Parts: sequence; C-alpha cells; structure tokens
Amino acid sequence: MLLAKYPRRSYTHAKTPVEKLPHLTKLLNGPSIYIKRDDLLGLAGGGNKTRKLEFLIADALRKGADTIVTGGALQSNHCRLTLAAAVKEGLKCQLVLEEGIATPYEPGANGNNLLFKLLGAESIKVVPHGSDIIAEMQTLSEELTMAGRTPYVIPIGGSNALGSVGYAACAQEILQQTFEDGLVLDDVVVASGSGGTQAGLIVGLHASSAPITVHGINVSRPNETQIPKITDLVQQTADYLNVSANHLADHVHCYDGYVGEGYTIPTQGMIEAVQMLARTEGILLDSVYTGKVMAGLIDLIRKGAFKKEDNVLFVHTGGSPSLYATPALFDEDLFAL
Repeated sequence: MLLAKYPRRSYTHAKTPVEKLPHLTKLLNGPSIYIKRDDLLGLAGGGNKTRKLEFLIADALRKGADTIVTGGALQSNHCRLTLAAAVKEGLKCQLVLEEGIATPYEPGANGNNLLFKLLGAESIKVVPHGSDIIAEMQTLSEELTMAGRTPYVIPIGGSNALGSVGYAACAQEILQQTFEDGLVLDDVVVASGSGGTQAGLIVGLHASSAPITVHGINVSRPNETQIPKITDLVQQTADYLNVSANHLADHVHCYDGYVGEGYTIPTQGMIEAVQMLARTEGILLDSVYTGKVMAGLIDLIRKGAFKKEDNVLFVHTGGSPSLYATPALFDEDLFAL
C-alpha cells in the first residue's frame, strides 16, 4: 500500500498524539484506555475530516476546481472543515445543510453555524429534514457549471474511497507511534457514521497485517443498514488502494445500541460520557459523534467486552465546536467526581 503516489495536501504538520487516559482507566476498572487526538488535526477547530480532505482537496485542485460543494447537518463538522480547507486553498465553498428531526435552522445559532459565516461560505442552502441532500448538491453543482464555474462535489463526511485513504494513512501513523512507544494495541474504537474513518482504518490495518479489531459505534443508523454501508466502503477503499479484500467483511464490527432516537438526538449516556471525560481527563467531546462513541466504549467496558489486560485506543474525531450550540444539554450533572 504505497500512499505516497496519491496526490495530497498537508494540513497538519505533525502526528496527532496518542495519549493514555489513566484516570478514566482507573475509574472504569477495565482495559487500559488510550486516545488518538485527531481533534488536534489542522484546519479550523480540528477533526477527522481533515485527513480525508487532504486527499479530496488535492483531487479537486488537480481537476481545476474553483468551487467546492458539500453538505451535512446543521452543525456539520465536515462542512466547517471543508470550508476551512477551501479558504486555505483560495477556493469558494457552497454548503447544503439538512435540518434535523426536531431542530429547524436558526440563522443566529452558535457553534459551527457561527463558524460557517465567519469562514465566509459563499452560500448556505438549508433543506428540510429527509431531503435528498446528495441530489441537492448535484443540482447546485450543475447550476455552477452552467454559470461557467468549475465545481467539485465532496460527499457527505468526505466518505468515499479517496477520502477513506486519509484513514488508511492514519492506520500507518498509529502503528508507527505504537511501535515507537512499545505499545501493543488490541482494539480501536471509532465513530461509525458516513463510514470513511472506520473503513480507512480497517483497510489500513489489514494492509499492514495488524491484528487489531476496529469497533465502530453507530451514531446514525441501525446495523441492518450501517454494516452493509461500511462493508461496501471497505471494499471500494481496498480496491482503490489495490489491497486484497479477502475476508475484509469479517472485520466490520458495528454497535447500534448507542444511537438513541436518531442522529444528532442526545442520549443520557452521551451526556454522562462527555462530562466524564471532561472531568477526569480535561478533554472535550461533542454531543453528536464522540460523546455517543465514548458512551458506547464505557458501556462495553462495564459489560466486560474487553479484558483488563487489553489496550484500547479511542479515536477522537473532533467536533467540540458544536457543544456551544447546545449548552442546555449539560445543565444536569449526570457524572460527578
């Protein structure tokens, strides 16, 4: 797997840290817990989409694009980081945002919504919940083409085979860091949403013959739709990288018990997890992705899913700016030291 042959922009000039979480490990009395700090990646506010965008934006520039089109939820971290990458490269960026089930668009909202404006999105189109956001992005792209522009559409979450290369590269980075530290990992726990992060890690670890299980904690869908989605993207990514896909479907592990009532809808477990990590390790999670993923990890540890001698790596995919859009979620203390 020779990743150097794929065009890439560099938005982070050092490896993100792998840190042990000693207080959380002691509190849960389970395996040793480590964290990969991809919330510290480059671009505005950090987060996992940065790794995907390094390859996607390079492709856009290679194809002569002058405008990036992408979409996501109202507080989309992906949209924030894509917009930041476009700004960095001197490109225009237009966003399509989908309202939530119970969260209509509020122009004056804080969090990522504020940052969309601060970073200078050329346009923001808001569509009702349930809209075909992919079709909306395609329509916008066609309109830009008719106006003489050269658009480049980046999929939701940056999750296609090319975007997933970013996390195949991250898998190599993790293996290099753990080799240097003498750390033998048994498991990796990560958000399972649009799928590019999980798929890239699976393919990257498999290509290095690393016997590390990747556990995806679902944030939006039940397993009946999420597992086929991840499996398909794993296959596409492996094909793109010319990696053997034999038995790769067996490496797709998803847990759908922590989604709650749906994507972006808070859960009590998420609130407890966000408070727990903040108050034991001084690290901020978010309410949509990493909070639910940490809630899943905590619950799996409490249920004995890992052995005490295991080393488990939690991949922090960022997203903390969205905390400031929903401060009332944390009025009640569900975890106290």
